Formats: sequence, C-alpha cells, structure tokens
Amino acid sequence: MSKLGHFSGTEVCRILEQHGFHQVRQRGSHAVMQQRDGMSTVTVPVPMHREVRIGTLMSIVRQSGVPKSAFEV
Repeated sequence: MSKLGHFSGTEVCRILEQHGFHQVRQRGSHAVMQQRDGMSTVTVPVPMHREVRIGTLMSIVRQSGVPKSAFEV
C-alpha cells in the first residue's frame, strides 16, 4: 500500500477536477468543489494551503468518493 502524497490545495483541486468536480466558489483560503450526480450533489471544501495536512486530505478522500490511489505517491 502506497503512502498518501503531500499536495497543495491547488493540486487537490486539480485531482478532484479530473474526477468530475468543479469549483463553485472560493472565500478566503477555502475553495468549495462540487460534483452533481443525477439527483445528488457532493460538496467538498478544500483549504488552499501550500500543503494540505494528511488528516484533512483523508477527509477530502472520504467526502469526495475519489479513489485513494489518486492521491498516492
């Protein structure tokens, strides 16, 4: 099993965009990414920091439903 990489907020947003998310707004240091899937909408806040902490990254992975392998080194 590979380790999660170290990503900036911009890189996390780019990975989410590759999996069907788009940025709906940004206020301060947080961007909000959304994916509309039929009748449901998945909303994921992403901190736009130089390096997103591992716990925060795991939370983004859980909320988004994007495979963990997309964030591994």
